[in-house]
Amino acid sequence: MRRTRTRALVATLATSALLLTACGGGDEGSGEGGADPQSTSAGSTLASTWPLTGLPVKGDDSASQDHPVLVLKMDNTSSSAPQVGLGSADLVVEELVEGGMTRLAAFFYSRIPSDAGPVRSMRASDIGIVSPVDAAMVTSGAAPITIKRINGAGIKFFGEGAKGFYRASGRSAPYNLFTDMAETATLTKGGDRPADYLSWGEAKDLPKGKPATSLAASFGGSHTTTWSFRDGGYVNEGTYAAEGDEFPADTVLVLRVEVGDAGYRDPAGNPVPETKLEGKGEALLFHDGRVVRGTWSKDALDAPIELSTKQGELKVPAGHTWVELVPREAGNVSFSR
Repeated sequence: MRRTRTRALVATLATSALLLTACGGGDEGSGEGGADPQSTSAGSTLASTWPLTGLPVKGDDSASQDHPVLVLKMDNTSSSAPQVGLGSADLVVEELVEGGMTRLAAFFYSRIPSDAGPVRSMRASDIGIVSPVDAAMVTSGAAPITIKRINGAGIKFFGEGAKGFYRASGRSAPYNLFTDMAETATLTKGGDRPADYLSWGEAKDLPKGKPATSLAASFGGSHTTTWSFRDGGYVNEGTYAAEGDEFPADTVLVLRVEVGDAGYRDPAGNPVPETKLEGKGEALLFHDGRVVRGTWSKDALDAPIELSTKQGELKVPAGHTWVELVPREAGNVSFSR
């Protein structure tokens, strides 16, 4: 069975530590685009694009799935290698966690992988990340204070012990928790097509910006994510993803965000940070080897992210987007030609 073969791969692929690099530059811009719903012969309305990518729905598929958006919290340290399932994600958000490291919120909707992980715990930061599309979370759990806040925000989540979850042999805890996402997805029902996560447009409508074929997003000293533009897309130079299962980034969107204190410490005694994904701040949109400067705004935790330049609304070219939530004070973003 495929699931058995995949789990064997999860258990036996070797962990690899990878080096990260960085550089610097800057500029600005505006954009247009979008897509209208199409009507089916049955008379119902079928959305013509996927909400997390803006890409067109193909064939007889529908952008209204029988499950909601599922957001899996994935470890993003060398101990997580090889990460499984990222290649099937529609969109990924990288956020700061304790110890200066990062964790991934991998969004799945148009495709659900059979196996994904390592699955790790939620943070209060996730409320602002997942609420705009009414997503359900796939997680190892969370601190009691965080679970209270997640419940208070009305976010459904599934943790260890739920259908699909298993411990992979050959890995050390807590990096051995995985889930068969196809099974976990059956635990909840979808409804109407979710709202677009970002305002999608076309690359031809992007402002010119400046050349930027490499970028480095530093989260404050302990972790830097570096990207290179190659063969029409962005390659994560320090990825822990399994070979052939890397996230296919067409765009890297950097949002400079405020980071506060979540009010508790992890088991190692590190204060847990909380990303404040509401308000406004600087945005840098990297696409097709160029960068456009703008601003982001978000009226509330459950409100959508809106992007703009001095000329007006900034739309993200349809495709797979990786969002970097870089701390405004302690973090840094640099890029070069």
